[in-house]
Amino acid sequence: MERYIKIVMADPAVSSAVGFAGGNTVSNQGRFFFMLKALPDRSVCKKTHFWQSCPLVSADDVINRLRGKLAAVPGATLFLQSAQDLTIGGRFGNAQYQYTLQGENLDDLNTWSPQLLQKLRTLKELQDVNTDQQDRGLQAKLVIDRDTASRLGVSPQDLDNALYDAFGQRQVSTMYRPLNQYHVVMEVAPQYQQTTEGLQNIYLRASNGNPIPLAAFTHFVPSNTPLAVNHQGQVPSVTISFNLPPGVSLGEATQAIQNAQSTIGFPATIQASFQGTAAAFKDSLSGELTLIITALITVYIVLGMLYESYIHPITILSTIPSAGVGALLALMLTHNELNVIGTIGIILLIGLVKKNAIMMIDVALEVERTQGKKPAEAIYEACLLRFRPIMMTTMAALLGGLPLALGTGTGSELHRPLGITIVGGLIVSQALTLFTTPVVYVYLDRLRMALRGGADPAPAKGTAGTPSPSPAH
Repeated sequence: MERYIKIVMADPAVSSAVGFAGGNTVSNQGRFFFMLKALPDRSVCKKTHFWQSCPLVSADDVINRLRGKLAAVPGATLFLQSAQDLTIGGRFGNAQYQYTLQGENLDDLNTWSPQLLQKLRTLKELQDVNTDQQDRGLQAKLVIDRDTASRLGVSPQDLDNALYDAFGQRQVSTMYRPLNQYHVVMEVAPQYQQTTEGLQNIYLRASNGNPIPLAAFTHFVPSNTPLAVNHQGQVPSVTISFNLPPGVSLGEATQAIQNAQSTIGFPATIQASFQGTAAAFKDSLSGELTLIITALITVYIVLGMLYESYIHPITILSTIPSAGVGALLALMLTHNELNVIGTIGIILLIGLVKKNAIMMIDVALEVERTQGKKPAEAIYEACLLRFRPIMMTTMAALLGGLPLALGTGTGSELHRPLGITIVGGLIVSQALTLFTTPVVYVYLDRLRMALRGGADPAPAKGTAGTPSPSPAH
């Protein structure tokens, strides 16, 4: 632990550390907590000109550059993981993500879990793969030569009684005093309880009354035994923990683990599942498509009731794909992955982006009804009238997301994908929807007229003849 402390504290991004050895169940483990400096102070880059900028060093960057140095310490392994602002589930492991095997038969777990562990360590999508299975504890089995014991007249019950007298703390008497009573416990002296050599000094009485040494009919066989058996839901379990290498998403890692498990061929007695954050990620993936479709259907129904039309809501919803493309491009350009927070940002864009089309269609429909203009002329006039409000509302939302995207304070890594998706989605959608929305409006209006039989609505009363062609043509 002292060697690990020296290595980690030598990193320029680390400010302090605290650690402790042992725990509630095991004594061969330790735990560290490393505190990092503020985000602007972690970089080793030195600016020579005021216009230069040094790259920000995240907690994962610090872990990646320490991993090779920590591997040089023999006799132990240190696994690092960044503290999460948002933790899901109460499971805590030696790495950020967990995969648990459960089985009623402990022998099956001890047989198959090492095979899966070895397979996962060969996958490029994973790193820091480890397990909480500690089945390398040493034990010594006392094997009885039953033929020799029978010939000497020593029964297994005699052997069991002799061993319990020496090591089982047998109560042999009670001392009564005027105020208290004391139990008398028989056992060998403590110095003879530490090693197996103390068993060689145990003697038993043969059938003829002669003392027989224990070594005359027994011998020791060394073997391995679990130091502890973990349980989940009252069922024995083994948890494999892992981290992600740079550039690999959690979706790729979970798929790689499931493929590796299928190639091993687990028996039906073993059940495997993700835990903690990985389990929440799998659950979110299973309902993500349903959530987005439900949101779009809800928006369509509300807009359909507002405009009393089946066509105009489609025009408004046509602005959403450009926002999604912009959000994904922004995440790719900034080297951020699409996590749960980024998905929330994309869902927020559904409400932020469609207001551009709403503002234009409102005016276009009003112009058609009151002035009798054709759809192309009406939408062109709506674009001119609503250009300034659209720019003002978009800039208000975009500038509101900039502090989230550019912030460097404590916890900024959590909300940065939210700001990036909002800013990127608004920029791309603003650049595209001002041109695409009028086109979609015109073509869908033609579709509506074609479904009605091709008859154009009559101009409103009070309009002077046919309106002149608009630049929208």
